[in-house]
Amino acid sequence: MCTVTILIRPGHAWPLILAANRDERVDRAWDPPGAWWPDRPGVVAGRDLTAGGTWMGLNRHGVVAAVLNRQGSLGPAAGKRSRGELPLMALEHATAAGAAAAIAALDAGQWRGFNLVLADSAGAIFVRGAGHGRPQAVPLPAGLHMVTAHDPNDLESPRVAMHLPRFRAAEAPMPEDWRGWIEILSDRSGDAGEQINVIPRAGFGTVCSSLVALPADGAPVWLFAAGAPHETRFEPLGVA
Repeated sequence: MCTVTILIRPGHAWPLILAANRDERVDRAWDPPGAWWPDRPGVVAGRDLTAGGTWMGLNRHGVVAAVLNRQGSLGPAAGKRSRGELPLMALEHATAAGAAAAIAALDAGQWRGFNLVLADSAGAIFVRGAGHGRPQAVPLPAGLHMVTAHDPNDLESPRVAMHLPRFRAAEAPMPEDWRGWIEILSDRSGDAGEQINVIPRAGFGTVCSSLVALPADGAPVWLFAAGAPHETRFEPLGVA
């Protein structure tokens, strides 16, 4: 179960702030975000070396796409496509709204259940894939939202119940100062369901972390920690 936190603040110089911890098998090989796909110019994304897709990426238009599993759908399944395709498909579009419309037109039954977060400087959209029918796209209102394997801000998620109030109480990040959010993303307290920075258990834990800021005008900022955020430095990526 990964975690994506989004702050939407229309009219601000940095109207969209996003943070994500990726939880995965620690032995599943991956490459840090880069321009790995020559047939997808302008796309910077992490590359999963098992299935070839990504968990999160950004395109030259300033669209961010991040995919998460839904409850009870961890891992691959026979006859189902890799969910890592979905962010790459979304990043073919120039806006989050256009990406959401394209994903919502697909047959969700091709994949196991997924949550997809799409964002640009105009806002963010949550797309729910239930494993059947069409995915459902839901625009997120201004404010702070937290997505795990549940729907946004669902307090049935122990992780959301524990950490959503902390994000809401923390000082809002700016591209030059993420300290409040990094402190939360790095926290290993709580039981297994509550931890946002998951201590490895049975070969599964938090393997990397991202901080993204999308401006009203200008180049986005993406800081990436190529390991668990409590022990790995966030470094800027070249995404301009």
